[in-house]
Amino acid sequence: MSIISIVVPVYQAEHCLDELYHRLRGALESISPDFEIVLVEDCGGDNSWQVIERLAAADPRVRGIQFSRNFGQHYGITAGLDHCHGDWVVVMDCDLQDRPEEIPRLYAKAQEGFDIVLALRGARHDPFLKRLTSSLFYKVFSYLADIEYDGASGNFRIMSRKVVTSFRRMGEQLRFFGGLVQWLGFPTSSIEVEHAERFEGNSTYTFSKLWKLATETIIAYSDKPLRIGVRFGFGMAALAFCYGLYILMRAWVHGSPIPGWNSLIVSLYFIGGIIIAMLGIIGIYLGKAFDESKKRPLYIIRRSTFEHAD
Repeated sequence: MSIISIVVPVYQAEHCLDELYHRLRGALESISPDFEIVLVEDCGGDNSWQVIERLAAADPRVRGIQFSRNFGQHYGITAGLDHCHGDWVVVMDCDLQDRPEEIPRLYAKAQEGFDIVLALRGARHDPFLKRLTSSLFYKVFSYLADIEYDGASGNFRIMSRKVVTSFRRMGEQLRFFGGLVQWLGFPTSSIEVEHAERFEGNSTYTFSKLWKLATETIIAYSDKPLRIGVRFGFGMAALAFCYGLYILMRAWVHGSPIPGWNSLIVSLYFIGGIIIAMLGIIGIYLGKAFDESKKRPLYIIRRSTFEHAD
């Protein structure tokens, strides 16, 4: 069994994979020559797979996996964790914003008795809009999912074999790697690391992708949106009851009802919109439950540089 495995989801990264490999090799050989690098290519449409095949042919410690289609970053991490063998496993991004040189520090901290060590990013070298949307996402996620999740950690971390084995048993279709690992509850620590600039290009996470990830993640981890809707419904009913009493008292005192056709129509449209929105939320939950009931595989491997029956 390898001492340490590195799991890297790869998407449109053909120009940085050689640099990633050389820097990983230098960092890992300072720990042990017994390591593996698992690169999961998520069908980005470039030449990343050809680069992975070349690296694997030159160094058997590089293991490549290519999906049959684009499944997404968190499914790439899942596939890598399913096929790694290390006593300790590091998950990181491929764009070199997660610096390989920090891995020995993560490993050293883990040896103090922690099953998970998070790499907390210091000053981030991301565009302002991405930092803003990311911060908002993690705040909303923490509130709606009832999990205190620190968005400064990202995916970069080291985990013990116990954590990876437990993670493999979690088979839900909606994947959010950080939330799943936090739910496991193993002893966790963190260190602050330097967050580098992207080696090349821009982030492939568009606003629409971030929005899709946010909504699916919140639905996967919590029914709080439904509970908020129930509370809001009871609150509206209480306000309507109080306003009804006010109208009755005003009519009894003044002898005539209060005119209010415009306010009535506005109220009807408002309540109608809330009802439709709540039905939509319920429909989304039912749709996701239907997807889970199909029991489809989380990902499909088209090819690999090794026999992936394991």
